[in-house]
Amino acid sequence: MNQRRPAAFAIPGDITSLSGGYIYERRLLEELRAQGRDMLHLELPPGFPDPTPAEMAEALAALRALPPERVLILDGLVFGAIDTAGLAAVAAPVVAMIHHPLALETGLDPARRDHLFRTERDNLRLARHVLVPSPHTRSILTSGYGVAPGRISVARPGAARPALAPAPATPPLILAVGIQHPRKGHDILIDALTRIADLDWRAVIAGSPWDAGHSAELAARAEATGLGPRLKLAGRVPGAELQVLYAAASVFALATRYEGYGLVFDEALSYGLPIVSCATGAVPETVPEGAGLLVPPEDPEAFAGALRSLLEDPARRAALACHAAAAGAHLPGWTETAAVAGTVLDGLDRNRT
Repeated sequence: MNQRRPAAFAIPGDITSLSGGYIYERRLLEELRAQGRDMLHLELPPGFPDPTPAEMAEALAALRALPPERVLILDGLVFGAIDTAGLAAVAAPVVAMIHHPLALETGLDPARRDHLFRTERDNLRLARHVLVPSPHTRSILTSGYGVAPGRISVARPGAARPALAPAPATPPLILAVGIQHPRKGHDILIDALTRIADLDWRAVIAGSPWDAGHSAELAARAEATGLGPRLKLAGRVPGAELQVLYAAASVFALATRYEGYGLVFDEALSYGLPIVSCATGAVPETVPEGAGLLVPPEDPEAFAGALRSLLEDPARRAALACHAAAAGAHLPGWTETAAVAGTVLDGLDRNRT
């Protein structure tokens, strides 16, 4: 029987952060340990993908200290931004964990986007293998970054079973879950909600602040709608409270500008929630046909129309909910995610360093 390859998972900042990427990596780390594998959690400085010079030096020193016997899984926020020459000096074989390329982030100026593209492209040449959460991200890396398909494995996120039985609230609750980041499109959702103010509903946007400036912009936009307590920017919501919101919701809505996967869609499906989102990134392959309505990104009018159609037509909403629940019941678990990653770790040639 082959011995499981020891590994280190290098992740910047607080691993308990409530974002899809951190949840994915925390669960993957836990499941790789559950395999009986020697897994080191290496906490890197939190500044990535925009580290200070001191943070860059600290991260490179930590990575260079790893022995060649231990595979290094390197989080994408670090991998796509770390100095290429410094990464080349790391003795441990590197497996990149890319949720989506950093150059595809929303709001980057052209020079920053070009720098991130070139850095990630050059660093991908140094990776022994690449783990991605979706076929969409794999396609982006093969077509735009020149990574051979055989060097990429899709480790689809796992899904937990619902913690509570659905108990839809009255009036219908529209739930959005995602960090307060421009890419998540909460501003588009807020604008869409103003267009359906004549209907009876309430909405909660749950997600940790990304930076103070953007959070302040969202708060001001919400205040300006005049919707008052019908619209709540809940900020960071603890896990148990979030499950209560999922159970109480009637519609899951995320006006995202781009997703490399979107863990929250699986959470919504597990609760049998019809989904309103945008046809962008990996969303069309993550939200099953018949379980949601996808509209173009950056279009609050279209988003409002999709929400209106579900709120005004309970039968249509119920039909989508039925499809969502059926899809949610067949989602894979985190054990399957770790099985893919474990196969990659154990399949690396130990004679190549």
